[in-house]
Amino acid sequence: MSDLIRSWLRNERHERLYEKAKNIAEEARSHLEETDLEAIFSHQTLKVIKQEGYPSLSLPLRLGGEGISLYEFLFLQEKIAEGDGSVALSIGWHVGVIMELSEDRSWSKDHFMDLAQQVIENQAIVNRAATEPATGSPTRGGIPETNAVKKGDHYILNGRKTFTSMADHLDYYIVSAYVEELKDIGWFIIDRHQPGVKVEKTWDTLGMRGTASDDLVLENVELSVDHLVEMKSKAKPSPKGWLLHIPACYLGIAVAARKDAITFAKNFQPNSLDTPISEVSHIQDKIGAMEWKLMQAHSFMYSTARKWDEEPEKREHMGPELAAVKLAVTNAAVEVVDLAMRIAGGRGLSKDQPFEKYYRDVRAGLHNPPMDDAVLRMLAGKALNE
Repeated sequence: MSDLIRSWLRNERHERLYEKAKNIAEEARSHLEETDLEAIFSHQTLKVIKQEGYPSLSLPLRLGGEGISLYEFLFLQEKIAEGDGSVALSIGWHVGVIMELSEDRSWSKDHFMDLAQQVIENQAIVNRAATEPATGSPTRGGIPETNAVKKGDHYILNGRKTFTSMADHLDYYIVSAYVEELKDIGWFIIDRHQPGVKVEKTWDTLGMRGTASDDLVLENVELSVDHLVEMKSKAKPSPKGWLLHIPACYLGIAVAARKDAITFAKNFQPNSLDTPISEVSHIQDKIGAMEWKLMQAHSFMYSTARKWDEEPEKREHMGPELAAVKLAVTNAAVEVVDLAMRIAGGRGLSKDQPFEKYYRDVRAGLHNPPMDDAVLRMLAGKALNE
């Protein structure tokens, strides 16, 4: 069976990195039933993630990482998502955040080096916690209700964060809060063992259940002023190439669905036919449609990633292009999985088949930022202002 992702590998380094993602994907796939049923993240999968050194891949070479490019990040994420999209999306946030901090240098050197040391030495996992029940997605511009009140040389934080992927497995949280003293939004780094930090098991969704995106609850968490690592920038937000890990994840789910649909079609033969259904014309039409949708999605995503890596001077103008990739690829992934379901027919709804999980998981991509409506308005604005 062909490997659509492997066709995008270009050298021995890519092959070596790919093996790490392949090992993680295989481990993740072995825990699918448990993680999906119980909405948990597998401890064993996390163990393999750390054994492979995956958390440190996006740190610069000079610090002991691999300094992976955006192109490399995406094919790694896509491969992991073939095994389980929930695992890919979850660890993708960590790798992307480290990539952003390494490139943008928005933290002080000391703050960044402290975190980098933990990632290199202990393969520590971190994620931003920004979404809240009242504000919805932070990309919509809501002010966090989580607040930080300064008392002497400490801040006291109270609040609740939702959609915190791998919440119970993270070593550090980077939490947004309204800093009353400064009348602005700041970001605090919090050790998971800090008193007053707890995780509430609230994650009970249709798809991507294995991300275990439970609520992070902060109750009178006392932090030194040194834990305030970042303030909201007054400058216009710059494009973030690393967020393409989102469409890469859903593309990986679609690739897995495509593979299983072809296997199903080659092996299923109802007694009304003399051949497997793979020989039926309308099944072949659906397989052909899956192929060209995946070809388009791969080409658009990886060519954009190469442009980001190879032409850094153009990055500040790539916002609409990056957003368009997310819109095009996630919607193509939804369409591919739908076609796979149609090939499997009624059997695709069975828990004995993988298709219904692909179907549930891939739809979550429509709700990851940037949302389709925001992308379309951005593209319209670009066209109208030319």
